[in-house]
Amino acid sequence: MTPIAHPQLFNSPLETGVRSVVLLNTAYPRAFDLKELTWLDHLVVHTSDISGPESLHPNVPHRDGELLVRRSLVEQGITLMCSLHMIEVRYGASGIVYAALDQAAPFVKLIRTDYGRALKERAAWLINHLSERGEEHLHEVITQKIGRWAVEFQSDLKPGGST
Repeated sequence: MTPIAHPQLFNSPLETGVRSVVLLNTAYPRAFDLKELTWLDHLVVHTSDISGPESLHPNVPHRDGELLVRRSLVEQGITLMCSLHMIEVRYGASGIVYAALDQAAPFVKLIRTDYGRALKERAAWLINHLSERGEEHLHEVITQKIGRWAVEFQSDLKPGGST
């Protein structure tokens, strides 16, 4: 008898896709490009790094390098969530951005686990924290907390630019 294969959930496109839906739904109607969503995905699980609530994920040493791996996972997660009609792709003069669709709100409301509730709380705190400080603040936070090298590896230096 062949053993049943269990899908990988941790560090998977499903995990990052759900976080992207939560972040985009929280920020609705605002849209973000891939780079910004990658940064937000990192920050929403490491909120204590920016004087926020306790982080969802452990504060392991050298987690700054996560961004290099995370971008591909976030992109795969966005693709998955687009196929499930939770996220839409928008093409504009500033490039490609992603936004929550109407179906995202009921989906996010159904997330009721302790981790899910904590994720939604962190997402609300993060979006509010960044909104109060202006659009350039996200770039400044990433540069200060994670390092300029991580920003440079992720292409151009300004949020909203092409990715």
